[in-house]
This record gives sequence, C-alpha cells and structure tokens, in this order.
Amino acid sequence: MPAPETTPQGIVLFAHGSRNPAWRAPIEAVAAHMRALEPSALVACAYLEFTAPDLPTAVQALLAEGARAVSVWPMFLGAGRHARADLPRLVDELRARHPGIAFTLHPPIAEHPAVLEALARTALS
Repeated sequence: MPAPETTPQGIVLFAHGSRNPAWRAPIEAVAAHMRALEPSALVACAYLEFTAPDLPTAVQALLAEGARAVSVWPMFLGAGRHARADLPRLVDELRARHPGIAFTLHPPIAEHPAVLEALARTALS
C-alpha cells in the first residue's frame, strides 16, 4: 500500500524587521538551522517593515517552490500589537488572495513550551 500523500507545507518565520541589515541575522540563522535539520523543508523569512521580503513575497516564493499549505510562526517574545492585529490581518489578506492554500497562524514563538524551556535554561546557565 503506498504511503498517504502529504500536502507540501511552507513555513514562514515572521519578524518585525529593522533598518539595520544585521538585525535579520538571527532569524535567518533559525531558517538555516531548520534547513540543516530538514533539507527538504520549505522555509522562508518575512518581515513586517524595513526589511525584505514582506509576508506576501515570502509566501509567493514558497508557493512557487510547491507549498500548498503555509504555516506562519511569529518570531516574537510576546503577543503585542503586531502579533494580535497586524499579522492576523496580513494572513487574512493572504487567505483571500490564495483561497486554495491552507494558512496556519501560530502564537508568538516564545509562547511555545519548548521555547520557554530553552529560554529558561539558557538564562539559568
């Protein structure tokens, strides 16, 4: 019996952005580490402002690579205005623009139990 087909999933690491080009390095490092862990992963970084690419551009690149579902991870420590209002609005716009694509918007990354654990252990070391 053949293995069940899975929907190719794209993953967007979404961050605020900055006028300082070096600011993006930690987010890009996470994406590079993800690709090292899973070479077939479809991963893109996107930024709200000051830094390219923006979310629609990153999603378009993932769709061009074959993604048929997109998971958006806000790379924030907390649920401020960008996570509560701006990002949900942007994802809703993407859902309207790409009705055949399933979009999942996660809570800010620092709310994930594994990230909380890593932050606590790092601060204690």
